[in-house]
Amino acid sequence: MIEQASKTFQRIYVTGATGFVGKHIRAQIAGGVFGAAQFVPASAEMDIRDPAQLRADIEVAQPDAVIHLAARSFVPDSFDDPRATFDVNLLGTLNLLQALSARHFSGRVLYVSSGDVYGMVPEAELPVLESRATMPRSPYAVSKVSAELLCRQWQLTEKLDVVVARPFNHIGPGQGLQFVVPAMASQVAAMATSGDIGEIITGDIDVTRDFSDVRDVVAAYAAILARGCSGEIYNVASGHEVRIRDILQILCELTGVKPRVSTDPSRLRATEQRRMVASAAKLNGDTGWTPAIPLDVSLKQILETFEPKGAQ
Repeated sequence: MIEQASKTFQRIYVTGATGFVGKHIRAQIAGGVFGAAQFVPASAEMDIRDPAQLRADIEVAQPDAVIHLAARSFVPDSFDDPRATFDVNLLGTLNLLQALSARHFSGRVLYVSSGDVYGMVPEAELPVLESRATMPRSPYAVSKVSAELLCRQWQLTEKLDVVVARPFNHIGPGQGLQFVVPAMASQVAAMATSGDIGEIITGDIDVTRDFSDVRDVVAAYAAILARGCSGEIYNVASGHEVRIRDILQILCELTGVKPRVSTDPSRLRATEQRRMVASAAKLNGDTGWTPAIPLDVSLKQILETFEPKGAQ
């Protein structure tokens, strides 16, 4: 039973608003998913690493809710430059919290963390629950769980209303090609357009992951803002594991192409998580959220973004 009273907001300040998820938040706010709230993006000129700029931006925005998305989120980059990752992901979060305190902010903050904070999870202990101890395995994941703890400290000592989301893999139109699903979709779409059916070179596509459509993820953020319990952490996940190979198969079936698939040994990682699936039962129980967009619909719409203009 859902007992948490629903909160409403007028002005939602969004950091990282120009990124993949931020653009979908803009569209969902315009579509009324967040109620009558207004989308207030962080200024394009604002550098979250600069406390003064952030304080000035918050003063202009005058929000009563915040969705904190801004982050360096590509995991390999965090190994190459961990300091830059911490400057944005952890110290940027500290700057945001201090800026909100400076203007006596009394609204709600949604901190968007990551399912990566759980680290390697034994298959016998799947699906992942929020009660599981975090064991981050990259500078990116360390930065995210550190920022979670900072938000939790602010909630305890500064009485800030903070909720935390831990999203797992999300996909959808507009995602960058450095991620596996759009990378495969772009290759399959190009073959379908040209008729030149060649070879797709992949890493390990027999691992499983828990994929959600980005619009379902954004709807989860709206539900957490409105009905999540203060100080709580929520997994955002479909609750279903899908092999990467099966996603490639669906992409090929949707386009009618039959490429050769080859594995590049250099892309294989001996310590990679073989299976992953998470439970969103807590999120459903507290807010009523459930995913609504089927995987094949997501994949079809991703493919459409790679069609030549005028072909859709």
